[in-house]
Amino acid sequence: MSPLPSLLEFSWKPSAASSEIAVSQPRPERQQWASGPLRRNFYRVDRVSVGMTNPDNDRGSSPLRPNPVNNPSGPPPTPQIRISPRLGWIIGGVVVVGLIVSQSVRVIPAGFVGVVFSALSGVKPSPLEAGLHFVVPFVDQVTLYDARLQEVTLARETAQSDEGSIRARSKEGLDITADVTVQFRIDRNKAAILHKELGRNYINTVLRPQVRSKVRDSIGQFGAADLISNQRTQLETSITTELEKAFTRNNLVLDAILLRELKIPESVANAIEEKQTAEQQVAVETNRLRQSEISAQRAVVKAEGEAKAAVATAKGQAEALSLRGRALKENPQLIQLTVAERLAPGIQTVMLPSDGNFLLDLKSFGTQTLPKVAQTSATPTQPGN
Repeated sequence: MSPLPSLLEFSWKPSAASSEIAVSQPRPERQQWASGPLRRNFYRVDRVSVGMTNPDNDRGSSPLRPNPVNNPSGPPPTPQIRISPRLGWIIGGVVVVGLIVSQSVRVIPAGFVGVVFSALSGVKPSPLEAGLHFVVPFVDQVTLYDARLQEVTLARETAQSDEGSIRARSKEGLDITADVTVQFRIDRNKAAILHKELGRNYINTVLRPQVRSKVRDSIGQFGAADLISNQRTQLETSITTELEKAFTRNNLVLDAILLRELKIPESVANAIEEKQTAEQQVAVETNRLRQSEISAQRAVVKAEGEAKAAVATAKGQAEALSLRGRALKENPQLIQLTVAERLAPGIQTVMLPSDGNFLLDLKSFGTQTLPKVAQTSATPTQPGN
């Protein structure tokens, strides 16, 4: 049988800096006991500092004796790491440098501006734009402000308790509920003034109260029937004008005001609807009456026009007859010529007596021309020639 492995006998002596372990050499009195196949060898090491602790030995005076290998009990000693002063200084310097660098570098995200507050000079007037910036560590403090388009909704379904619908009174004193959405952004160039005068909580301290106040004032200038019918756009214009002034004073920019819903009491809405229906019926009847009047006026105008046309025609005919009679009176020969034309439309030559009492034989003068007739009629024939 092979001998068992050699074991060490430890004695524990606690110290303030470290634990000391003494390893004993084989003693004479144990030589006989340790001989043979069960011989155990002991070795002695005086005051060797190995930096070990004995968590199971709180008294510190009893020796530390490890159990045989075949029957281990208790946890092994925990080693302690000792750092040299030089290494400690190096690690501390690295930590300090990293802390200084982290405090001096600031990254402004896209769409934001940074307002710098210095413990020495206060708020700096020029905000930091998006990008990498260096500030004085432990002296400058950077506050981020969102410069993108934002919106605040004041409606019933909003979760926040102070963002419910706006209650107002119309010109008649009726209760009206308005759901409003405001779209705005901060003035990038005046972010430092906004930070100094209002702070980051400007939405609750300024924006919401101003919106509620201006919406109430504007609704009070309109009647309930007008608000739900044809003057909704005018109400939005009025609210926008008032809010633009208030936002400008507080370094904000108003983008749009949206009236999502206007509600009035149901009974009032029914009455207004009935009134509007009656007005529409009256308007329809009035339109029909006007159309009838227009048709009658059109007929009168047509009759008057026809009468005037007849009078004008008769007058024209009378004047024509008068002129014709005057012409016949002044030229009696025209009567004979007219009679001849009516009797024989195809003849080309006629002869009229100078006294005009009878017509001559037209056949004997069929070959003569009208100018000759006119010349003959101009020189009357003497009797007996």
